[in-house]
Amino acid sequence: MHRFIPFLLYAVLLLALPAWAKHRETGFLNRSVVVNGTSYRYQVYVPATWTSDRRWPVILFLHGAGERGDDGLAQTEIGIGRAIRLHSDRFPAIVVMPQCPKDNWWEDAAMEAQALAALNQACKEFRGDADRIYLTGLSMGGYGSWSLAAKYPGKWAAAVVICGGVVVPKVPGAPEKPITPGVDPYADAAKKIGSTLPVWVFHGAADPAVPVEESRNMVAALKAIGSDVKYTEYEGVQHNSWDKAYSEPELPIWLFAQRLSARKDATR
Repeated sequence: MHRFIPFLLYAVLLLALPAWAKHRETGFLNRSVVVNGTSYRYQVYVPATWTSDRRWPVILFLHGAGERGDDGLAQTEIGIGRAIRLHSDRFPAIVVMPQCPKDNWWEDAAMEAQALAALNQACKEFRGDADRIYLTGLSMGGYGSWSLAAKYPGKWAAAVVICGGVVVPKVPGAPEKPITPGVDPYADAAKKIGSTLPVWVFHGAADPAVPVEESRNMVAALKAIGSDVKYTEYEGVQHNSWDKAYSEPELPIWLFAQRLSARKDATR
């Protein structure tokens, strides 16, 4: 009997180890989600301090046009993924990074669906806090962020939009978005987003790809409806304003201070 006890303990440890290892899986992790029969790869960043005994803030990040593809990796190399690698201590959150396939745009219905599906799946797997779900994106992902903010304003605790816009410039590969005659697209988007969603907008003043007027117009439209939107414009900076934006020490402090419940309480 005594000889049997060590073997029994060893067997129990072998059974318990995989579950323990799974719960402690951290860093940049490969994941996939199936939406309407199509499988999409995405990455989810899990901080080293993650534990399953509490709820965690979650950031949905939408990359730019240059990171489109199906490798499930390129979207982690530019933007918030790079910032995390440089300053992981500033991002104690689950960060969901879906990838938009080539020749697609984040504002396409199928792309929005796969981004939201990845977000929901990661929230379930890593105990995301519904009160602290944040939205951010750059360039093409900035356009996608404005779109998701307008369509689901009650989902986000805050949004950070970098060198994005509402009216797509007429450049090769960009989708055509017809503007309804007589409708101000910025005022229309701002009305859908509402005045209570905390938003911080960043843009380079010398951006040759997405005109800085896109951010200026959205900020003006949000302020016109009473939003306390924050705006940072980098003088002399061209399209890559995201490295400076995501490296701002104040940004994660401001972001994680926002709560969806605080917005709801303020409107009562």
